[in-house]
Amino acid sequence: MLNQPVPPTALSSRLHGLTAARMTKSGERGMSLLSQLLSQLLLLSIAATVLYPILWVVSMSFDPRDISRPTELRLNPLEGGLSVKAYQEVMKQPTANPVSLGQLMFNSFRLATATGIASILVGVFASYSFSRLRFKGRQALMIAVLTVLMLPSIATLPALFVLLNKVQFHMGGSVFNLRNSLIGVGLAIVSGSLPFAIWNMKGYLDTIPRELEEAALIDGCTPNSAFFRVTLPLSIPVLAVTFFLGFMSTWTEFATSWLFLTDAKNFTLMMALYNMIGQYSDSTPWSRFAAMSIMIALPVTIVYLFVQKYFVGGLAIGGVKG
Repeated sequence: MLNQPVPPTALSSRLHGLTAARMTKSGERGMSLLSQLLSQLLLLSIAATVLYPILWVVSMSFDPRDISRPTELRLNPLEGGLSVKAYQEVMKQPTANPVSLGQLMFNSFRLATATGIASILVGVFASYSFSRLRFKGRQALMIAVLTVLMLPSIATLPALFVLLNKVQFHMGGSVFNLRNSLIGVGLAIVSGSLPFAIWNMKGYLDTIPRELEEAALIDGCTPNSAFFRVTLPLSIPVLAVTFFLGFMSTWTEFATSWLFLTDAKNFTLMMALYNMIGQYSDSTPWSRFAAMSIMIALPVTIVYLFVQKYFVGGLAIGGVKG
C-alpha cells in the first residue's frame, strides 16, 4: 500500500500539459510565460526608445506654430492644426546661402554614389586577392588594413587636408584646388571606407568554395572569366551591402565636407542642415530643421528598399548543393 503511486490531480495534469506544450519539435524546452512577457516588454521598450525621437521630429516638422525654442514633447501632429509650411520653405531656400535644395541633393547624391561605387570596385579586387592569392607580404598588408580600420577616420583629416591642398591645377585664369572640391572630399572619404570594404568583402569571399572556380576552369574558363562569371555573381549580396553602407555613411557625412569645402555651390545637405543652427537655441528654425532632416533621411530609405533583397547571404553555400 505504501508503494502504490499517487494518482495525479487535475492541477498537476494541467501543469504537465502546459509544460509539454512548451516543448519544441527538437525536444528542447521552450520559453516560459514569464520569460516571454519579459522579452516582449524589453522589445517594446527598445522600440519606444527608437521610435519616440522619430515621431517627435515628424510632429515638429508639421507644427504650424514655428516655435523658436521647443519646450514640450508633442507627438500628435494633428493637435493644433497641420501645416506643410516648413517643407515649402525648405524646398524654396533651405539656408541663407545662395544654393538651392536641388543642388544640395545633387551634390550629396553624386558624392555618395561615387564613393560607394569606388569602394566596391577597388575593394572587391583587393579582397579577392587577399582571399584567393598567396603572395609575399600578404599577412603584413592584411594587418595594415585592419590597423587603418581601427584608426578613427577623423584623425586622418589634417593629413588629408594638407595633402590634397597641395594638388592644384591652373586652368586658364582660374586655379582648381583638389581639396576644395567634391572630388577631393570623395577621395578622402574613400580612403577611410576602403579598409572596411576590403575586410568585409574578404570575409564573404572566404565562404565561397574554391571548387566552384576550379569547376569553371575545367570547363574552359580562364581565371579572369571564372572570377567574373562565378565568384562575382555570388558576391552580389556583399557588394550591395558594402555599397549601401558606403552610400549611407557618405550621405550623412559632415566633418570632411565642412573642413574641406568653402564654395557654397559644392555644399552638401548635411552642411546646409548645420547652417540652420543659430548661435542660440531660440534662433534656430526648428520646424524647418525637422522638415529638412526628414527630407535628408528619405533617399537613404529608398536606396535601402532597392537593395534589401541582396542583404540575405548564403548564395555560395546553396551553389554547391545542387
